[in-house]
Amino acid sequence: MSIEVAFVDDDPDLRAANAQSLGLAGFAVREFDGAAAALAALDAGFAGVVVTDVRMPGIDGIELFRRLRALDPELPVILITGHGDIDMAVSALHEGAYDFIAKPFAAARLVESVRRAGDKRRLVLENRALRAALDAAAGDAPLMGATPAMERLRARIRSLADLDVDVLVHGETGSGKEMVAQALHQWGRRRARRLVALNCGALPETVIDSELFGHEAGAFTGAQKKRIGQIELADGGTLFLDEIESMPLNLQAKLLRVLEDRQVTPLGGNQQRRIDMRVIAATKVDLAQAAKAGGFRPDLAFRLDVVTLRIPPLRERRDDIPLLFEHFAARAAERFGRGRPAVSPHLRRRFAEHDWPGNVRELAHCAERAVLGLLDEAGPEPAPAAPESLADQVAAFEAGVLRAALERHKGHIPAVLDDLGLPRKTLYDKLARHGLVPGDFRG
Repeated sequence: MSIEVAFVDDDPDLRAANAQSLGLAGFAVREFDGAAAALAALDAGFAGVVVTDVRMPGIDGIELFRRLRALDPELPVILITGHGDIDMAVSALHEGAYDFIAKPFAAARLVESVRRAGDKRRLVLENRALRAALDAAAGDAPLMGATPAMERLRARIRSLADLDVDVLVHGETGSGKEMVAQALHQWGRRRARRLVALNCGALPETVIDSELFGHEAGAFTGAQKKRIGQIELADGGTLFLDEIESMPLNLQAKLLRVLEDRQVTPLGGNQQRRIDMRVIAATKVDLAQAAKAGGFRPDLAFRLDVVTLRIPPLRERRDDIPLLFEHFAARAAERFGRGRPAVSPHLRRRFAEHDWPGNVRELAHCAERAVLGLLDEAGPEPAPAAPESLADQVAAFEAGVLRAALERHKGHIPAVLDDLGLPRKTLYDKLARHGLVPGDFRG
């Protein structure tokens, strides 16, 4: 999509000539013959760049910039100045103007400045949209995403939340199966009671029987007092059985009876206890296939498969990655006391191309590393370059020094001048020569 440019100039010939140059470069240009017309048409949602002449009757370009800055501090404004207005334009840069271009100028200079400002504006608006989406999805944060697959999943969870039907959640490792279980519980009528979570793959076979069903005192060696099992603890609430496929076969038969009768008998006991609970089981494998292979009871697989919720892997909903990354990065930044990391276009491409075998969990860890400054953004090694001349090497060195100073002082020109010991005009000549714009380094 082309960048939109609002070009403001009271001189119709200059306005038409510059608008033509920008149009030929692929920009969508809106022409205004004065600041009043521009202010009437532009708002904080303007998705482009404003280019304005400084010398205009009525409201001049500097005042227009200040009014636009009050409307949206991040709207990039490029000032076109005559020789006598340079000091005024430099002062506007200190106030936050994106760039200034002194007359006379080549069309390429204007095009390049607008292109850079447009790229920055696009990133600003993308970040705003992400934060708005985060705010809108705050209640659904565990299941965040705007893709149709996630919208369908959330709608299905909400429709099932108040029903007392058992649910099987199927998803790859790291896709958020526990988050789905939490949503089913929290959005349903059982939210005031416990959600008891048990990872069937994390307990030794020797204790999982007691962990699930509980035991009476003296039921076995070392059972010195009565223990209430996880199933009984879930009475009135929800029992979440994660990695159900790893449950031993002998316990699967007991679980099947509990699901059918909603009663539990502790080890060493004779009295059955009635349990009012909802059961949510999660698996990363196809239980029907596991049953055919002999690793899972077919009758339990059929009993669990009343309602199945499938969580799409992250590679099937790549459009959700920026939103999720922003969410995890904000959470990590708050935890570590650091600022949110900027996501470069190169990193966005890497996110889009990666298959995410660890799914949402992998992305969360990636966001944490980004906040800590540990994320490697390096791409493929570039091909060896041809030897450069001495002049090219000197120019590259100078550009690197200038860029480092701008980054160090966040584009603040007075600090850069003090740091490098350069006259103001010399600095701006060098910045123009190397295509460096102070506005790119702010914020």
